[in-house]
Amino acid sequence: MFEQQLVNGFTLGLIYALIAVGYTMVYGVIELINFAHGEIYMLGAFLTLSFISLGLPLPLAVLLAMLATAAIGVLLDIIAYRPLRDAPRLAALITAIGMSIFLQNLAMIIWGSRPLPFPKQALPAFFSDPAVTFSDVTISWMQVSIYVVALLLMLGLNLIITRTRTGTAMRALAQNQTAAALMGINVNRVISFTFALGSGMGAVAGIMVSMYYNTMYPTMGYLAGVKAFAAAVLGGIGSVPGAMLGGVVLGIAETLGAGYISSPYRDGVAYAVMILVIIFRPSGLLGRSVVDKA
Repeated sequence: MFEQQLVNGFTLGLIYALIAVGYTMVYGVIELINFAHGEIYMLGAFLTLSFISLGLPLPLAVLLAMLATAAIGVLLDIIAYRPLRDAPRLAALITAIGMSIFLQNLAMIIWGSRPLPFPKQALPAFFSDPAVTFSDVTISWMQVSIYVVALLLMLGLNLIITRTRTGTAMRALAQNQTAAALMGINVNRVISFTFALGSGMGAVAGIMVSMYYNTMYPTMGYLAGVKAFAAAVLGGIGSVPGAMLGGVVLGIAETLGAGYISSPYRDGVAYAVMILVIIFRPSGLLGRSVVDKA
């Protein structure tokens, strides 16, 4: 029982980690909490459904959904956030909440407000079969695919941040945006790339969740977005490895809470873990304390 709960929690945690990475990258670069990021996650699932309904195979539908959500993320930055670069942070925060509500209602207009199933005919038949079975633990091929995709995406993200010129520019902006601009870095272009990258990963998380639970609905991004933000804070906001670790810890805590306490309290247990970590380590699990200089 315990081992199976750990497996289920790890699966859920990797999905939270993919969403949390989008939050933490944007915050690390421009110190903005993009509360519309949960809706990008939701749009990834619905766009995949639409592309599959057009007769496209699942891999191509997922790729197109990632590209579409990346474009939506860039448009979100250009239309909603770029004009407020020099405005007080509260203005950008309110705008992010407004964009979240707008995207939710737009999805309701396009796809309706009722939950929709993920088209099972698009999935390989063996996805529901057990891939690994030992003792009382069963891992399905669906879970294995989630592990592989999530870990490959995180590895690719790490390589982009640490081994490419754009990744170096992102880290430079996170350190000092003014100095980065003086060194010739195109600030707006790098910020748009950050939104695109985080949005694409968030879309994959939405697709995997809709496949795993066989349902999607226009408000699914709200709660997932809040939990992913909690995961980013838990790991250390602004830290990509911290967001990954925070997502896994939150997913396991939530699953264990549902299994050993009560299912209705699963969210409360997860947030209680986050609160305890923040009380005893305010910078998060992998975050660094920042000292303001006079």
